[in-house]
Amino acid sequence: MASSNPFASILKTLEKPEGGEFGKYYSLPALGDPRIDRLPYSIRILLESAIRNCDEFQVKAKDVEKIIDWENSSPKQVEIPFKPARVLLQDFTGVPAVVDLACMRDAMNMLGGHSNKINPLVPVDLVIDHSVQVDVARSENAVQANMELEFQRNKERFGFLKWGSNAFDNMLVVPPGSGIVHQVNLEYLGRVVFNREGILYPDSVVGTDSHTTMIDGLGVAGWGVGGIEAEAAMLGQPMSMVLPGVVGFKLSGKLKDGVTATDLVLTVTQMLRKHGVVGKFVEFYGQGMSELSLADRATIANMSPEYGATMGFFPVDHVTLQYLKLTGRSEETVSMIESYLRANNMFVDYSQPQVEKVYSSCLELNLEDVEPCMSGPKRPHDRVPLKEMKADWHSCLDNKVGFKGFAIPKESQSKVVEFSFHGTPAQLRHGDVVIAAITSCTNTSNPSVMLGAALVAKKACELGLEVKPWIKTSLAPGSGVVTKYLEKSGLQKYLNQLGFNIVGYGCTTCIGNSGDLHESVGSAISENDMVAAAVLSGNRNFEGRVHPLTRANYLASPPLVVAYALAGTVDIDFETEPIGLGKDGKQIFFRDIWPSTEEVANVVQSSVLPEMFKATYEAITQGNPMWNQLSVPSSILYTWDPNSTYIHDPPYFKSMTMSPPGPHGVKDAYCLLNFGDSITTDHISPAGSIHKDSPAAKYLMERGVDRRDFNSYGSRRGNDEIMARGTFANIRIVNKLLKGEVGPKTIHIPSGEKLTVFDAAMRYKSEGQDTIILAGAEYGSGSSRDWAAKGPMLLGVKAVIAKSFERIHRSNLVGMGIIPLCYKPGQDAETLGLTGHERYTIDLPSSVSEIKPGQDITVVTDNGKSFTCILRFDTEVELAYFDHGGILQYVIRNLIAGKQ
Repeated sequence: MASSNPFASILKTLEKPEGGEFGKYYSLPALGDPRIDRLPYSIRILLESAIRNCDEFQVKAKDVEKIIDWENSSPKQVEIPFKPARVLLQDFTGVPAVVDLACMRDAMNMLGGHSNKINPLVPVDLVIDHSVQVDVARSENAVQANMELEFQRNKERFGFLKWGSNAFDNMLVVPPGSGIVHQVNLEYLGRVVFNREGILYPDSVVGTDSHTTMIDGLGVAGWGVGGIEAEAAMLGQPMSMVLPGVVGFKLSGKLKDGVTATDLVLTVTQMLRKHGVVGKFVEFYGQGMSELSLADRATIANMSPEYGATMGFFPVDHVTLQYLKLTGRSEETVSMIESYLRANNMFVDYSQPQVEKVYSSCLELNLEDVEPCMSGPKRPHDRVPLKEMKADWHSCLDNKVGFKGFAIPKESQSKVVEFSFHGTPAQLRHGDVVIAAITSCTNTSNPSVMLGAALVAKKACELGLEVKPWIKTSLAPGSGVVTKYLEKSGLQKYLNQLGFNIVGYGCTTCIGNSGDLHESVGSAISENDMVAAAVLSGNRNFEGRVHPLTRANYLASPPLVVAYALAGTVDIDFETEPIGLGKDGKQIFFRDIWPSTEEVANVVQSSVLPEMFKATYEAITQGNPMWNQLSVPSSILYTWDPNSTYIHDPPYFKSMTMSPPGPHGVKDAYCLLNFGDSITTDHISPAGSIHKDSPAAKYLMERGVDRRDFNSYGSRRGNDEIMARGTFANIRIVNKLLKGEVGPKTIHIPSGEKLTVFDAAMRYKSEGQDTIILAGAEYGSGSSRDWAAKGPMLLGVKAVIAKSFERIHRSNLVGMGIIPLCYKPGQDAETLGLTGHERYTIDLPSSVSEIKPGQDITVVTDNGKSFTCILRFDTEVELAYFDHGGILQYVIRNLIAGKQ
């Protein structure tokens, strides 16, 4: 059981500069250990948390020693506990989290415990930003129209979240229409230093969205976790993690004129992806830091999931303090933050000589070497220099189908499709842009690229350029501050003139909420098999994510989004070909509309002001009329509506007893799906639209839901019936059992029938058959999505055998009681001659005490093959979860047994 903190002797008082005290804090310098001075700043945050939470039960003194000895212990993959200061949710992942908490209260009740023990013990902030869709674009009225539709579709979910904000302690819900979670976190929610009950400590956060890492740009340690882990963290469970290696990334020089933060982040993403940083922290340092605004840092930190790191961390320095003042944090708060971080050796002062830090490995980038670029057409780390875009596009048309290929035959590459748009004749070619979206927290949090885009629009309008009316243009800022500075600068009117009217405050196109294309455009693409393009300032461009009809999707800076909208195609060389003709018929080139760095800086200086942040965030908690009119019950147990298609009581705890079920092996399992590399969580559990012929659509229609009201999978994550049917329902999924056919089907092995994945899984379940999944490398990459683990569990999947797993997805599988196994290096299904038609047996000891993290496990097939895999339960705590049948069952039993 827990005992008093063995580090109580280093609890010191932090004096205020003008007299009095801020509070007490655990002093790292008071430990007097020279190893601490060499630790990366990101590791010091883990160290302080371990010291402060040390109770010799959840966190032990030996864990503290492991972190202090990071230089020697991190290469050994040692496990440490971490208790984050707070938890961050958005509504797609937040609804299922609140559903789970409500259903855990019911389980506590059923098992004779106190249901009010299910309450967040740390602050939980939930920002509703994933529900707004671009139904209406290119209209002055778009924000209001889209919000009305958002509320019509999501009234039930929003009501449920509002109930949760009242029923649970420590939970703040930021209403729809306020902004994007990570931008709101950066500009408003981020504390940097907490002062709770007289104790000061660094802010740290885990979030159920992989881009939670954006806050690392503010010197707050934060990263994405699965919804299941986040729920455990809310309930006071320490997160078990492997002590990470830290890659030092040294920056020098400054960006060349006209180069944007987006160009920089795409370059950094490609470099780090190549270096290999999965499961590691990246820490930025060097003289180049002084050239990077905080918004630029946040852009780089935001894309950590795309380069694969757990964090891309920027320690707090003077730039951070300036940003805190700019965003309306009070002088007293900023003074407390600086005093605490200086006293605890967590502040970087570049005016002082720097103590050499130790890193696991190092990289260096001279900012002068960064050149304008984009990424695509299917992956965020496939960077293309702008000057090579046209050539790269042509090779993509030629190449065989893959990440850089569409296999369009030479003779049809110059095909022109004629169609009519609102009675006007129009044409479509391969590479024509049909969606141009300024979207996503990655970029809309950065005033220099947003005002840069507005300056491109101004120059284009003055020269007489226009955007073709059938291109779906949109602007979705991540906070109301953006609107204020665009208005102040006088530039919003030029964006409007080109069709970039504001459509809402949320993720929109970046997460696939791009809305429909005009019917005539959609038909022109699908009936003629055209490769249409989307250009967006987002952070993900996996196939089928942005829009089902855009096969080519390019990530670009907001000003480039405007430039490509004007050009109307990605098949253009900006250096030599004109973007269009101006009002006097003169050719207008890219260089004629591109602003200089100085022009942008001047507008930022005069337009982005502290009072804008203050005014925006003072109003944020007041909600809006539509939110305030939602009436919700005040009970502490939720009253489930059996007819609801949005919120459904899940089956996880229905047959639960107080004794753990123990570990399970797998006997004679069939292979449900056989995958290659890079299967993302978008493939496993799509967030986008519900296809009219899918099992989920059938379920909804049987319950009288009109196709118009299907909404998206993401918005229906509070309903396990729909999410189980949506598992592996991505229309672009490639399952080797189908021998080349693309789509959400599989072969039911015993009968040889081709069925939807859901129907096949249900047939196996009804016949009492276990199933497994075979996969390649990077299984589960992409967004952190707990449904990508909950769904397979509900389908009856008992194990996944892969070459490698994405970090968050592996821990989610563990949390749901699914066994993750990795082939030995150099092996995979191909080399072992596995077709997926075999039956698989995985023997595990029946007592959890006989299983070790990372041990070898033998897999045997019914046709005489036998091979060894690595069991990817990485820590003792994960084995305990497996023993209990899942992380939430473990928490419930412990709460009832009074071990908390």
